[in-house]
Amino acid sequence: MSSSLVTVAYIGAIILFILSLGGLSHPETSRRGNLYGIIGMTIAVLATVAGPLVTAKGYAWIVGAMVVGGAVGLYAARTVKMTQMPELVALMHSLVGLAAALVGFATFIDPVVSGSLAGAEKVIHEIEIYLGILIGLVTFSGSIIAFGKLSGKIGGKPLLLPARHWLNLAGLLVVLYFGARFIQADSIGAGMTPLVVMSVIALLFGIHMVMAIGGADMPVVVSMLNSYSGWAAAATGFMLSNDLLIVTGALVGSSGAILSYIMCRAMNRNFISVIAGGFGGGAPAPAAAAGAAAQPQGEATPVSAVETAELLRDAKNVIIVPGYGMAVAQAQHTVQEITRHLREKGVNVRFGIHPVAGRMPGHMNVLLAEAKVPYDIVLEMDELNEDFPDTDVAMVIGANDIVNPAAQDDPASPIAGMPVLEVWKAKTSIVMKRSMASGYAGVDNPLFYKENNRMLFGDAKKMLDEVLGALKG
Repeated sequence: MSSSLVTVAYIGAIILFILSLGGLSHPETSRRGNLYGIIGMTIAVLATVAGPLVTAKGYAWIVGAMVVGGAVGLYAARTVKMTQMPELVALMHSLVGLAAALVGFATFIDPVVSGSLAGAEKVIHEIEIYLGILIGLVTFSGSIIAFGKLSGKIGGKPLLLPARHWLNLAGLLVVLYFGARFIQADSIGAGMTPLVVMSVIALLFGIHMVMAIGGADMPVVVSMLNSYSGWAAAATGFMLSNDLLIVTGALVGSSGAILSYIMCRAMNRNFISVIAGGFGGGAPAPAAAAGAAAQPQGEATPVSAVETAELLRDAKNVIIVPGYGMAVAQAQHTVQEITRHLREKGVNVRFGIHPVAGRMPGHMNVLLAEAKVPYDIVLEMDELNEDFPDTDVAMVIGANDIVNPAAQDDPASPIAGMPVLEVWKAKTSIVMKRSMASGYAGVDNPLFYKENNRMLFGDAKKMLDEVLGALKG
C-alpha cells in the first residue's frame, strides 16, 4: 500500500474515531459509537501493517503479537465481570503508558533514526522521546496503583507522605535537569543515563500521585489516567511521525481531560485538589461537633423486604438510585426485574444516576444497560432532583456519599457543596446497605437517621430477591 493510500485510510479512521466519540455521548447511540470505533481501528491497523514502513520480515512478529493480544482480549471479554470493569480500564491504561515508554526507548536507540537527525530537528525529536517516556511511565505506574485500589488489593486510604508536595517539586526539578542533560548528550550511551534516571522518577511519581488519592476520588482518577494515556499515545505519534496516533491520542487526551473536569464539578472539587490527594480515607470521619447540621439525630429505622415490597406496591412514583453496592452484589438484573414488574402494574419507575456513582464514569449506566433497563428511564441527577418531593419511594441501592444531605446542610463537612441526589425529600426513602458504615469519603450520613428513611440491611442481591418475591406473591 502506497503512502498516499495509507494517509487516506488514516483520515477515514480519524473520522470514524470522531463519530465513535459522538456516539458514546448517549446510551442509545453507544452501540453505534462502539461499532464506528471498531471499524476505524481495523482500518488503521490494516493500513499500518500494509504500509511501506513494514517489511516482509516484520509480518511474522506483527501477526504473532496480534494473535497473542487478540487472545488476551477475548479472554478478558469473556471472563471479566461488569463489576470488574473499572480495574480492567485502569489496567488497559497502564498498557498504553507502557507501550509509549517502550516505543520511546526503541526510537532512541535506533541508529537509523538517531543518526539521520541533526540540529534543531534532533533536539525536537529528543524532547518528544523524553516527554513520551515521562508521560508513559507516569501513566503506567499510576494505573497499576489505581488497578490495585479498584480491585481491593491496595487499601483506599490515601498515603500522605510528609512534605509530599516538596517531594513532587524536587522530582520535577530533577526531571528537568536530566532532561537538559539528555538533550545535550552526544551519543546514545551518554543519553541513556539521564533517560533511565528520569524513568525511575516517573515511575515513583505515578505511584506516589495515585497512592495519595483517596477512594472517593477514584472516578476522577480513572478519567484522569484515561487522559494521560491519550497524551502518551500522542507523544508516541510524534516519535514515530504517525499522524493517526497524534490525532487519536489528542482526541483521547482531551476527552479524558474534559471528563475529569466534569467529574470534579460533580464532586465540588478542583483538579489540583484531587491530585493533591487526601479525600476519601476509607474510614469513618470523627463525629460532627455538637449542634452541627450534619450531627445524626435519633435512631435508624430498619425495614424488612416484605415491608419494602408493600411500600413499592402502594407507590405511584419510584426513583431508584444505584451505587457501587449494587455492582458488588451483582444485583442489577434483579433490579431490572423489580422495575419491569412495577411498571407493568402502572408504577412510574425511574433511575437517578450521579456522575461519580460507582468506581468509574458511567459505571452505573453500563451495569443497567447490561441488565437491559430501558435507556429512557435512566436519568442524570440534574434531571431528577426537582422530582423527589413528588416521589413516593426513593430507593437507594448501595450508594452513600452521593445521597448525603450533609453536602448541603453542613458547611464543615468534607463533601460540603458537592451536588447530591436529594432522596430525603421523597415521602419515604429506603437505603439498602450491609451496615451503617460510611462511604468512600469517610463521612457519616445523616440520611440514615431521618424520620422518613428506612434501612434495609443485608446483601443487596439477597434482599432484592426477597423484595421481588414479595412483590410477585
